[in-house]
Amino acid sequence: MSTLETARTWGRMVKFSHSVFALPFALSGAALGAAEAGGVSWQRVAWILVAMVAARNAAMGFNRLADQRFDALNPRTASRELPRGALTRRAVWGATAGLAALFVLAGFMLGPLCGWLSPVALAIVFGYSYTKRFTWSSHLVLGLALALAPVGGWLAVRGSFSWVAWLLGAAVLQWVAGFDVIYACQDLDFDRRQGLFSVPARFGLARALWLARALHAGALAALAAVGWLAGLHPVYWVGWASIGALLGWEHRLVRADDLSRVGVAFFNMNGVISVLYLVVVLAAVLLPRP
Repeated sequence: MSTLETARTWGRMVKFSHSVFALPFALSGAALGAAEAGGVSWQRVAWILVAMVAARNAAMGFNRLADQRFDALNPRTASRELPRGALTRRAVWGATAGLAALFVLAGFMLGPLCGWLSPVALAIVFGYSYTKRFTWSSHLVLGLALALAPVGGWLAVRGSFSWVAWLLGAAVLQWVAGFDVIYACQDLDFDRRQGLFSVPARFGLARALWLARALHAGALAALAAVGWLAGLHPVYWVGWASIGALLGWEHRLVRADDLSRVGVAFFNMNGVISVLYLVVVLAAVLLPRP
């Protein structure tokens, strides 16, 4: 296999395109922090990007290793790269370890606090892969893993925590947990047969979708608190209302008796929401306040 093909295979395995969920929120956290700090260097932004890409892809590599046995049994995931032998466990372990080391390096380049906290972040994002073996709240752990992105982006710029960062992290936690509950609806029968834990497997499809709605309502409330506490430009509220409308449409796409559009609800809608939030935050911090 050529180097280019190996890179493409790796990219498919870790679903590199799904970086659109966490990366814009990491940059949003950094932008909000920079607004309070009076600016940020491009070198620091570059290291934030390195840290995010490394952590996210290391986490996905670890997840594929941890779930290989279940992926091979699930018709929806049996064609993934590890189950079908397109990549070896040794290769994935090597790449995952290298990316984890790069994340720690990037953390220290961003400051001592970021550096010393980087192993804690790795423990959370790696640990998520095992939570579905013993708790239906695994969706919240995934949300916590991605919530580290905006908090980390803020910390990388400011060097300390704040309520704005924590509220943005809380919004991401609930947003991710909500759409992961929707995504998990596809595997309800498989999870029950294999003894895996999820909200749909524990409570059924209808209740799971209601919980996803409640989580997304909580995410909107937290995003509103960010805008209020940071005193952002009115354009922020236009974006906030647009995100609320997109979340509402996402929930219209999926019903307990029709899961055919889960893919659209999961990737398309949430990808747009993540990028839209970054654009709105950049506009809110760059535009002069009235």
